[in-house]
Amino acid sequence: MKNNPYRINAEIVIERPVDKVWEVLTDFSKYPAWNPFIRTAKGKLQKNGKIFIFLTIPGGLVMLLRPRILEVKECDEIRWIGSFPVQGLFDGEHVFRLLPEGGDKTRLVQQEEFRGMLVPYLGKIIGRGAERGFEAMNEALKIRVEYPDHSSRKGR
Repeated sequence: MKNNPYRINAEIVIERPVDKVWEVLTDFSKYPAWNPFIRTAKGKLQKNGKIFIFLTIPGGLVMLLRPRILEVKECDEIRWIGSFPVQGLFDGEHVFRLLPEGGDKTRLVQQEEFRGMLVPYLGKIIGRGAERGFEAMNEALKIRVEYPDHSSRKGR
């Protein structure tokens, strides 16, 4: 069986400079207050480190992941890889990219590429839910960064 990856992507423009977006994106301690997708994230963002992620995919699927950090470039990119349930069955390489748009705007690009033996069976099902989760997180991050004094928003 051919092992074709399945990719998803969600982007949003945030009306704040890259450093402000980075500050909120990397403050895991505040995720429960605003993030409807990644409900909890713990650990240190450092290359080859592991983090703990508890996420809720729209539609009700809850996942606990322990991805390994592949890259952290301040104010630029975070990249990690996680496996569910074990490496090689259903692996996802996740990327957050922050791209300056000029005029103190930032384009946030969130991408995931799934690989593994179960991708032909689960890729579209999990991918569609994850893509909706990315979009919800991007929207919530935009609000959080653009309106920092706005009252805390609980995830959906």
